[in-house]
Amino acid sequence: MGSTLAPEPGRGRQLLVLAICCLSVLLVSLDTTILNVALPAIGQDLNSSATGLQWTLDAYTIVLAALLTSAGSTADRLGRKRVFRIGLVLFTVGSTLCSLAPTTGWLVAFRTVQAAGGSMLTPVAMAILTHAFPHPRERARAIGAWGAVVGLSMAAGPVLGGLLVQSAGWRSVFWVNVPIGLAALLLTTLHISESRAPHPRRPDPVGQILVIVLLGTLTYALIEGPGAGWTSPPVMAGLIAAAGALAWLVPYESRRDEPLINPRLFRSGPFSGATATAVFAFAALSGFLFANTVHLQGDLGLSPLDAGLRLLPMAALSLLCPPLSGRIVGSRGPRVPLLIAGAGMASSGALAALVTRSAHPSPLLLSLSYALFGLGFGFVNAPVTTTAVAGLPSAQAGVAASIAATSRQVGAALGVAVIGAAAASGARSAAWWAITGCGLAVLALAALTSGSRPAGTARRAADGTGTLLIRQT
Repeated sequence: MGSTLAPEPGRGRQLLVLAICCLSVLLVSLDTTILNVALPAIGQDLNSSATGLQWTLDAYTIVLAALLTSAGSTADRLGRKRVFRIGLVLFTVGSTLCSLAPTTGWLVAFRTVQAAGGSMLTPVAMAILTHAFPHPRERARAIGAWGAVVGLSMAAGPVLGGLLVQSAGWRSVFWVNVPIGLAALLLTTLHISESRAPHPRRPDPVGQILVIVLLGTLTYALIEGPGAGWTSPPVMAGLIAAAGALAWLVPYESRRDEPLINPRLFRSGPFSGATATAVFAFAALSGFLFANTVHLQGDLGLSPLDAGLRLLPMAALSLLCPPLSGRIVGSRGPRVPLLIAGAGMASSGALAALVTRSAHPSPLLLSLSYALFGLGFGFVNAPVTTTAVAGLPSAQAGVAASIAATSRQVGAALGVAVIGAAAASGARSAAWWAITGCGLAVLALAALTSGSRPAGTARRAADGTGTLLIRQT
């Protein structure tokens, strides 16, 4: 019994597959950190409003979040290598188009092309890794290395973005994706074996449309609400549409034999905790990056390069901590890394709220705030991903990874919409305290949804054949 068409890879092949998957996540994550540094330059060149800049970020994350789950199941059905290659092509083409965008509207449109490609990379790469590293402890370490690439993008992104914006303009931040995408495409063609699930799920177009409506209308309302007014007809219509889509989605998916998102999974305390933790952690990350762009380049008047250099303490710890987190998850489970993650992000937001009240904030205290956030964020990815994937049948690896990845993108979209709106409107203190709240939520979820008692709910979240769907590691 297996989910692949090729034999299990040896150690050397494992490391090569890991490298290729890491290259793909670098492609997706580098784009976010580079773009945050470039936002002021984009706004000036394209005459973009603060809302328009928020949409350049959230158009990407909304489409990613909406398509990730179906992309994972499509890869299980049609072949993971095939879908992975299509994703690389779309992302590379989308990046090229973004570099040519004449207006903010076109930039937002081309970002959706990028996102369509990106939706085929993260969950499919995780499914490929799940096959390449079948043993839980090795898989946790591989996920830790994979998560370190996110830290690498945070380390390289702000500095590289600052250099590119100052030397060649904001359009160059999209050019860097092209050679990375082409290299990943070539290596995938040569070295990744095709694999698919023996019994993949059937398509769920109604569920997919409901997810798109839910995420799109909710994010629209959150972004437009502060400017247009929460009681304005368009914003109210967005909130009503989002509520209606959610009210339809849950019972509809519960009745399906093969739903896009299985509501049964959320009966598991560890799984629900992992998805909620991903939402709060990535809301904190996207909000932190947006708020710092406003503060460093807007309030303090720093250049893009200087602003990128200021973020290096955060980036360095985001690079160094994921492998350590992966080792702890593999040996002791996810509880300790999640507690560290929540404490780090909460402390960072609180310190930034206090430090930035001054017109001349202490560079040392700001650096400490950035380091604390890097520490917290660096510990969160490995336990979230491992907990979400652990216990699922190998045939559903793509689905498992896509649900965890969707939670991340939902959080990122909400962070830009809510925390970004507060930062852009001048309510800087509220933005920092919102980040603190996200960290405290991660801390609480770690305490409530990890351990022996929540694991009992996981054992009850079984399918009709008695297969354990989610198990706490």
